[in-house]
Amino acid sequence: MTSTSLTFAHPDRDAEVIANALREGRFQRSLSLLTAAASVISGLEVAYEHYRGSYSRRVMYTPVILSGVLAVAAIAAFFSRRAARTVLRAASFITLVDAGVGFYFHIRGIARKPGGWRLPMTNLIMGPPILAPLLFGTSAYLGLIASYLQREDANVMESDGADHWIRRLLPARASRNLISAEQDIREGKFQRQVAIVAGVSSLLSGFEAYYSHYKNNFRYKVQWSPVIIAPLLAASAFGSVAEPRLATTALPALSAVAGADAAVGFYYHARGVLRRPGGRKHLLYNIMYGPPIFAPLLFGAAAMLGGLASLLRRNTRTP
Repeated sequence: MTSTSLTFAHPDRDAEVIANALREGRFQRSLSLLTAAASVISGLEVAYEHYRGSYSRRVMYTPVILSGVLAVAAIAAFFSRRAARTVLRAASFITLVDAGVGFYFHIRGIARKPGGWRLPMTNLIMGPPILAPLLFGTSAYLGLIASYLQREDANVMESDGADHWIRRLLPARASRNLISAEQDIREGKFQRQVAIVAGVSSLLSGFEAYYSHYKNNFRYKVQWSPVIIAPLLAASAFGSVAEPRLATTALPALSAVAGADAAVGFYYHARGVLRRPGGRKHLLYNIMYGPPIFAPLLFGAAAMLGGLASLLRRNTRTP
């Protein structure tokens, strides 16, 4: 379709085409690719964090395996509408469940350290990163949303009957709410939902950044930037749920600032890895035991969600 295709010769027109596709929920393939990238990044982050823990429990392998499964499912969804609504949806749901299981085990890991929750600050800093599993679930959330969207080249509203069996198991009111939620996603009318997830993801990333940089005694002043920006982004995201004007002003502005800060953080973490003894000669070792190189990109995911929320439409029902 000429009205929805990108020419790359007229940037202003292309930007309008992209914005319209987002507002109408026609970006399934694009979001599938983002899901694949986010899954690979979060999987690598989990892989070396659990390597530090010597994979002492078999359950520690599950997020590493599922991140690969989700990435493959997302790539399949890029090529196939059917794969998006079946394989990607199932992989995303299972990965979300695994993120919840990981959160439980991280809480238990902190409780089992000397002093347990009687020494919360010490054990939160020195124990397993308590909120990391929930950040791992971000890629699964993106995949789940992508599975309900329309394809970029969709001419008419596409129906989705994949969840009929779930609806039959739910009470009548819950089934109607599920149908409404699915319809809102297909029409791009889920700004509030994405804003809430962006706010939660931002707070989780900010907390992770705080105790990660606390271990380093905030050696560089720039280490305070994600700690400061994260709650501001979260506040604008949560505020956007009630106030539409914030969704088109403060939220995109702070999302852009957070995205830039994530890029700066990635640079500093990469530089920290290369400055360790051995540098590039022992690159894998230094990635394993240096600053978490991909952690700033997870903060960038929160910024991306905030930017996405600012471009979506709202439904007219009370949240």
